[in-house]
Amino acid sequence: MTFVVTDNCVKCKYTDCVEVCPVDCFYEGPNFLVIHPDECIDCALCEPECPAEAIYAEDEVPDDMQEYIELNQELADIWPNITEKKDPLPDAEEWDGVENKIEHLER
Repeated sequence: MTFVVTDNCVKCKYTDCVEVCPVDCFYEGPNFLVIHPDECIDCALCEPECPAEAIYAEDEVPDDMQEYIELNQELADIWPNITEKKDPLPDAEEWDGVENKIEHLER
């Protein structure tokens, strides 16, 4: 099993989760993070660290966010690895909690 970054990370991109990952399985896009499912060791350290509550265990991803499971795999294969915490996006607080942000995801 793996963990999955979902909708609420879009346009927020908090990186608190990256800092605690023991295997560096996070990958960074312009306004979203993903977890590489083949690298994640299911340690669960990232989930409680996410201020946006955007990380779920794969078997707990809400029904309306199932597309993020495949999206994490797809984007982790092309985006660069991120291993250190960075500042969130400038307007992250405004976007935190906004629903259905997939149309704003930049590839």
